Amino acid sequence: MQALTRLEEIQSLEEALHRPEVRTSRKALQTLLAEEFVEFGASGRVYDRQTTIEALLGESDIDRGELQTTNYALQPISSDAVLLTYEAERLYPDGSKRHVLRSSIWKHDGRKWQMLFHQGTIKA
Repeated sequence: MQALTRLEEIQSLEEALHRPEVRTSRKALQTLLAEEFVEFGASGRVYDRQTTIEALLGESDIDRGELQTTNYALQPISSDAVLLTYEAERLYPDGSKRHVLRSSIWKHDGRKWQMLFHQGTIKA
């Protein structure tokens, strides 16, 4: 039961980063993303925390599209870190879709969980 509770907690934090009210809040993003945060984007680009925050704050509604996520799985990697994997499909207003396999490492700092790493890989 504890593993399910942990999955639900981490999934909830991950999904918070998908919501417009979080993506447009510098404070919320700074709370969820660790200082050392790095992202390997589906585009092949590498983003640090500050670049990621600025990009999210600058997104338009068209950039966001509608996101549907499935197949969440959680794997402990240490006593204070977990790997979350899932699939995402983004539906854009023009009808196009983008399927991405996503993975995130979440680390607990003794007080709260923060995302340390995120990667998106376009699904073949």
